[in-house]
Amino acid sequence: MNIWEFIILASAISTGGWVINNWIKARHGYPIDDEEEQPSKRKMEAICAENGELKSQIGRLEERLAVLEQIATDPAERTAREIERLR
Repeated sequence: MNIWEFIILASAISTGGWVINNWIKARHGYPIDDEEEQPSKRKMEAICAENGELKSQIGRLEERLAVLEQIATDPAERTAREIERLR
């Protein structure tokens, strides 16, 4: 085997490995290029928007929890009076 046959064989094996690697990545939903593995601007904007929505939801849940804690810790007589007053 001369040097040119070796170079061609090595190139073919490398190219075949690269093709198989990219095929496996594409089949399983991974990004093919290494540059795409870093979060894109659109992904970051979506994450920030979701983060804002979750923060507002947590705020509403904290308010509801405070009301429930107040109901649970108040004497039953006072709670009953307030319910009757609201009717």
